[in-house]
Formats: sequence, C-alpha cells, structure tokens
Amino acid sequence: MTEYLPIEEVLDKKKVGAEVSIRGWVYRARTGGGMLFLVFRDSTGIIQVAVKKDRVSEKAWKEAEACTRIESSAIAKGVVVEDKRAPEGFELQATDFTAINAAEVFPIAKDNSEEWLLDIRHLAIRSRELTAVMKVKATVLEGCREFFKKKGYWETTPPIIVSGACEGGSTLFSFNYFGKKAFLSQSAQLYLEAIIFSLEKVYAITPSFRAEKSRTLRHLAEYWHVEGEEAHMNHEQLVAFEEEMVSFICHKVAKERAKELKFLGREPKDIEAVKPPFHRMRYDEAIEALRKKGMQVEWGDDFGADEEKVLTAELKKPLFVTHFPKHIKAFYMKQDPDDERLALCNDLLAPEGFGEIIGASQREDNNEALITRLRANGQDTKAFEWYLDLRRFGSVPHSGFGMGVERLVRWICKLEHIRDTIPFPRVINRAYP
Repeated sequence: MTEYLPIEEVLDKKKVGAEVSIRGWVYRARTGGGMLFLVFRDSTGIIQVAVKKDRVSEKAWKEAEACTRIESSAIAKGVVVEDKRAPEGFELQATDFTAINAAEVFPIAKDNSEEWLLDIRHLAIRSRELTAVMKVKATVLEGCREFFKKKGYWETTPPIIVSGACEGGSTLFSFNYFGKKAFLSQSAQLYLEAIIFSLEKVYAITPSFRAEKSRTLRHLAEYWHVEGEEAHMNHEQLVAFEEEMVSFICHKVAKERAKELKFLGREPKDIEAVKPPFHRMRYDEAIEALRKKGMQVEWGDDFGADEEKVLTAELKKPLFVTHFPKHIKAFYMKQDPDDERLALCNDLLAPEGFGEIIGASQREDNNEALITRLRANGQDTKAFEWYLDLRRFGSVPHSGFGMGVERLVRWICKLEHIRDTIPFPRVINRAYP
C-alpha cells in the first residue's frame, strides 16, 4: 500500500533526493515546452510538482495534462529537490502522475466580489487564508478545553432549544416547538448556573444565536460561545481567571500556529506577549477617557464598537472595563455592595481596536434581588421560576463568563471581518450556502 506524505513533511532538506508520493489539489498551474509545473496543496502546505514529458510514461503525462485546471485532484510521485525558485523552496520532480478528478473550470478568480465569494463559500473555503484561520480556531478551541481541564472544570452539554431569554427578548430567534413557542439559545449561562450545584466548576462550548439586525465587522447571527461558571467564585477571582485563560490560549496559538499567524499577517510574538496583568479601568474611568478623546458619551451609556476601538486602539494587551451601571447590564449580574448603581461585572476588550471578546460577572445569588431586577426590566418572573429555584435551594456566590470564539479568533488572526473566522457565516442577509 502506497504511503502518502503530508506536503509539510516533504518540505525538508532531509527529504532531498528521496522519492515520495503525495496527493492533493492543484493550486496553481503553468505549462511550457514539454513541462508542466503544478503547485499541489493539501491541508499542510504547498509544493511545486514538475512533470517533464520525457521523464514520465505517456499515460502519466496525459493524466498530468488533464489536471492543469486548478482544484483538480491528483497523486504525484517523484524525487524531492531543493529549488529556491519554487514556492517554499522545494520541488517534486515527478516520476509518475495519476489524476483523481480533472476539475471543471474553477469559478473563483482574483477580481470576484466579496458577495460572490460568500455565495460560493463552499468553494472559497479552500483558500489558504481560510485554511490557516480554521487551524488557528481549532487550536483556540483545543486551548480552551485544556485550560478548563487544568482548572478542574467539567464540560457539559446545555440545551440549544430554550423557553426564555437570557440576554434580551428582542434578539431571540423564535419558532414553533410542537405547538408552543420556543427559542434558539443566546447563551448557556442560566443552565450552567444550575449545573454548578452538582459539579461546581462547569463549562460548555456551544453555538449561540442572536437576531441582531447588525451589519458590522464583528457580528454574526450564529456563533460559537465558550461559557464557564464556578461556584464560590467572586468577581475578582473571575477577572484573574479570564486573563489567565486568554493568555494560555494566546501562548498555545503562538507556539503551535506560528506559520499560520505569519501567513495571515500576525506576528506570533505579538500574541505571545499577552500576559497578565491586563489593562484595567472602571466604567467611570472609561467614560472620562472617552471624553478626553473627543467622544460624546454620558454616564449610563453602553459602549459599542466605536467606543471600544477608541479605548483599545493603542493597546497591545486586552483591557478590562469593570463596574458598569447595572441598568444597562443583564438582570442576573450582582449589584456592587459598595455602590447600588453598579454591577460586579466586566467586559474584556481585545487590543488594537478589536473590541469586546468576553462578557462576565458575579451572579446575583439573592432571590429577592433577582425578582426585583426582573420586574424592573418588565420580564415575567413565571418564565424564570426554575432559575429562581436555584436561589431557593442552597444558593452560593458564583461567577461566570461568555467568550465569543470568533471575536477572539478575529483579533488573534488580525482579520478585518468576523465572517472570515467561521466556515459558513450567518449574518443578517445570509443563510446560504
């Protein structure tokens, strides 16, 4: 049985002179006088395959000629040589060639619009850029799980179909659930809070859905959410957990995905430099900082992309903004005992203007306070009876957070638009393909 080497293993001086077999897709092709230069790609890299007519069989030559259209799939066998003129500095001089599938004319060209590329995302996803991003994202998710395990957390599987809102009713996707109204989850948080009473430290990595009519560089209607909850954790401990977790993930990506980061235009050392302590300011201080920068903001205003960009544009490490006014935050956030106007919460903003990546808080563990907040927000307490039960039977102080995976990846990879952090983006005007 033939052994096929990943291309990245062929790109090695130790392989020079060896005869190897590879398989992949034609990434680039050019012809000239009895020679075919086919740049192969696989999931690990690219290499130029030189097919010389008088060096291979007639059958192999015809099969190579049939694969000069990009995205044709093929197998090449040959001798590895070092050639500085070739992409990656190595070339495979073919001794045999087998076509797997001679592709039709590929529809993607250099001048295609973004909308067209999104229409054919199932093909555009083959690009080296998106391949690099997906590898980084996979490493980010792996890093999340490693960190949680290191901290003694249990991974859990909360529901995606829910009966009520966590963040806000106006951004819920609703549907008919066997004759009753149900919703797609915005967050696993409330369910994770229930599970801490048995496992104490829990997390989930789930899709979340927000029906926000936003056309921005950082909003998706469907995204992946990393959420954690811990019993007996206060707000200060939560902040320490967040910065340690983000640093752990950054260091893992810098170490394991350096090649991909460089390809995407991000220096690994920039990410490796992300270490505690992060920058930190209270909401009051952030308001003053924004005003000094010429922003028209008032105490009680929430922050959007513009404000977050101004606060972080010149930073190299993330910034915690803490102690927001409680009336602009969710009902479950605990009131600051030193100032009843504020909540014990934080938003973690990525540096360089990329904005919020984590929302977090100590949770309100007092039932009467929760009921008061729900009523103040005009919400029906009956819909939250099960959640209120958690405070009736063994309530404890606890804290948690939600991190947007795609927002984290966008910052790490230094991407302009969040749609390039997910294989098939779902935004306000797109649910295809």
